[in-house]
Amino acid sequence: MIQIGNYAIALALTFCTYALFALFYGAKTGRREIAKSGERAVYATFGFVVLAVASLEVLLLRSDFSVEYVAEYSNRALPFFYKVAALWGGQKGSLLFWTLILTGYAAWVAFRNRHYAGKLIPYTLGVMSITAFFFLIMNKFAANPFHRLMQDHGGVQHVFTASDGQGLNPLLQHPAMVIHPPMLYLGYVGMVVPFAFCMAALLTRELGSGWIKLTRRWTLFAWLFLGTGILLGGRWAYVELGWGGYWAWDPVENASLMPWLTGTAFLHSVIVQERRNMLKVWNVVLILATYLLAIFGTFLTRSGIVSSVHAFAQSSIGTYFAVFLGLAAAASIYLVVTRLNFLRSDNQLDSYASREASFLFNNLILLAACFAVLWGTLFPVISELIQNDKVTVGAPFFNKINVPIGLFLLFLTGVGPLLAWRKTSFQSMKKIFFWPTIAGVAVAGASLAFGIHSIYPVMSFAIAAFVLMTLINEFSRATRARMRNTHENPASALMGIVGTNKRRYGGYVAHLGFLLLLVGFTGQAFTTEGWGEANVGDKFSIGKYDFQCMEIQNLKNDNYQGMSATLALSSHGRQLALLSPEKRFYPASQQTTSEVRMHHTPIEDVYVVFANVKEATNKAIIQVWINPLVSYVWLGGYVLAIGTIITLLPNRVERKLKRRKKAVEELLRETEKVNV
Repeated sequence: MIQIGNYAIALALTFCTYALFALFYGAKTGRREIAKSGERAVYATFGFVVLAVASLEVLLLRSDFSVEYVAEYSNRALPFFYKVAALWGGQKGSLLFWTLILTGYAAWVAFRNRHYAGKLIPYTLGVMSITAFFFLIMNKFAANPFHRLMQDHGGVQHVFTASDGQGLNPLLQHPAMVIHPPMLYLGYVGMVVPFAFCMAALLTRELGSGWIKLTRRWTLFAWLFLGTGILLGGRWAYVELGWGGYWAWDPVENASLMPWLTGTAFLHSVIVQERRNMLKVWNVVLILATYLLAIFGTFLTRSGIVSSVHAFAQSSIGTYFAVFLGLAAAASIYLVVTRLNFLRSDNQLDSYASREASFLFNNLILLAACFAVLWGTLFPVISELIQNDKVTVGAPFFNKINVPIGLFLLFLTGVGPLLAWRKTSFQSMKKIFFWPTIAGVAVAGASLAFGIHSIYPVMSFAIAAFVLMTLINEFSRATRARMRNTHENPASALMGIVGTNKRRYGGYVAHLGFLLLLVGFTGQAFTTEGWGEANVGDKFSIGKYDFQCMEIQNLKNDNYQGMSATLALSSHGRQLALLSPEKRFYPASQQTTSEVRMHHTPIEDVYVVFANVKEATNKAIIQVWINPLVSYVWLGGYVLAIGTIITLLPNRVERKLKRRKKAVEELLRETEKVNV
């Protein structure tokens, strides 16, 4: 399998190189048959990368410890699913997995547009092939996962087979980590598709709305997976790291957030270009920035310039990524500057009280958030380079900047969809915002009455009520109108309006998800933390909750050993749950982890960690967090995903147009055959 894997990467690189030249040459000269051969080479590249990945997976499952990568990231006692996940558990394997997704996207684009006759698709596939070429070069020469494990004998290197491997990092041995990296990679790598379409549009000067329409669903797809991956990463951090939270403004967390922010701005901005043929430069810059930030995030993860629990070990491949990022940025800037005449807007902003103005403000706020995150992430690196002193930028900085930004974004999600295009009259605004404003003021008053006096939580709950009322008004107004016209019952009418305009109402559902996320984030302002020491029979209290230690026992299996404490959780004399947090030690990697246990309610989580054992008294040290509203973070993620999926589904009109277009294309092909 080692030789098969090496040959597969070499052949994938060969076909990718041919595809790159054939696609650009065929598109440039108009020789369609050469461009088509390049498309077939794209399929072949993907096929050989699939073979390479399959070879590495077989080596991992067989526990072939003559392979360096297998010996470093697997061991005999590792459960089956974690052996599969070891593919992306290390630097070299994750790069190969990245290449698999990248070439898979390229093959999918080629197949979906196989009947496209213009130059845009060959150039798009050519740009994707450039990125694939870079990653395959890395896979073959800089980070080859099929290298043999070598041992020095008297100055001579010999192939060596270890008796067992070091095993996957214990922190990664969690079900979320089986699906979190693939989701994140589908999002990260997926951003290359809209980038490639954008670069193709710049190269061909076809800068109308055509490339936007081709790109929108690809961007939504990648954005959905990137957001889902970010939330799954937060869920993993919440249940696995044992620090009581789900987001720490870690540099690698920030690296995944930044392209999501610019991608969000792009998805809103394209609506203005499609409707009013405005913000063309914005859209091009946003999608280029999204791709470059995705590559930048990969550079951060793999260069070792930042410290993170998510990052790989320091490696020289960071230099390769820095060079590639610089070249991609230079090419992007050059094409934008030289195509500015083709990016002029056909219309101007008529009023600040308009929907297009709200989208513009939305873009500015999202970019401000992205810049704040970028600056906070890079400032320690910059300070170390200039002053040789690394200054730590922690959560307080990011929260201070991004909390008001998040609240303003939440406000815009309620205001923007209700404003008219071009201009909204004052009388109209009074009418549409009357009840939402009443709801916001009422919730703000209720928050103050219940003893919440911090300004940001009060604002968050008030704006959430405002936005929720605007969404309810939009759905109820459209539902009532359909009921009058079709005489349907309310449920059928509601389904009907969503089915007729999935893009609009799917967007509203996504806005509801964002609202729930912000409410969940607000709960962090009310977190309670406490400690307790207990032996069997001992009790302690934190907040309104009482804990009694029922049992402390030792744990041991082939993969790890450790201790567990069973705690009876009760409140006001009523037992709620038995929680058994664990402290584990993994001999293969010589690492210790905490296995968190939680009691969930719609209002708050009781989050319990077995921190350690106090040597003097031999008592278990238990750390507890009471985290309000956390369930709304995960609920918001689900709703956001559902809204995005609704938006991705084609409307009935679109399906009819596609069927007609397909019928016309088939008729034209039949006509060409007859003429020949």
